[in-house]
Amino acid sequence: MAIWLTLCGAVVLLAYLLGSFPTGYIAGKLLKGIDIREVGSGSTGATNVLRTLGKVPGAFVLLIDCLKGVLAINFVYTLFNLAPSQNLIPSTLNVEIWQPWLGTLAGLAAILGHSKSVFLGFTGGKSVATGVGILLALSWQVGLSTIGVFAVVVAISKIVSLSSIAGAVAVSILMVIFHQPLPYILLGVAGGLYVIIRHRSNIERLLAGTEPKIGQKVETEMEQTV
Repeated sequence: MAIWLTLCGAVVLLAYLLGSFPTGYIAGKLLKGIDIREVGSGSTGATNVLRTLGKVPGAFVLLIDCLKGVLAINFVYTLFNLAPSQNLIPSTLNVEIWQPWLGTLAGLAAILGHSKSVFLGFTGGKSVATGVGILLALSWQVGLSTIGVFAVVVAISKIVSLSSIAGAVAVSILMVIFHQPLPYILLGVAGGLYVIIRHRSNIERLLAGTEPKIGQKVETEMEQTV
């Protein structure tokens, strides 16, 4: 059991480190020699990269950050696929119970890593893109439905932060609708709340009617999404 617990801990740690990979920061350094945290909104996420570096870098960072979430969950799948052949899973362990819980822990670790990157002094983005990748890997139905909610709200409001918040709220509901296991529902609740908390300054501006829409210039002090 000690070896198994060590492996599970290693998977969660790897998920955090993967989430911590500073895609937006690296893009800023390579393309313009800037610290993306010191320009635009100060976020390392795809929205600030889009506004600061352009559409192609923004799309690239969005894709990579999403893949970080997918890979974090695939660490869990890989462990459970390889462990039986190596006799690493204790005979008393219920795989159907353990796998969802470990997936939840790995997902939360990756979300935390994206927003609190160990490589950037525990700064980062808003964890939306990485969160979407996690959802797609855990349940493609929930992941695609969340993207759909985001797309509808952004099409109507033209406000990315509002769309991200709407998606974060919808995740828990979608987990229940698609009959996901309890650990995934709890992940939806915890992850969704965390993303909303990360958008607290955006919420203040939404209430004040000053949150910028897509295409509008963003003031340096503003925090954006993703």
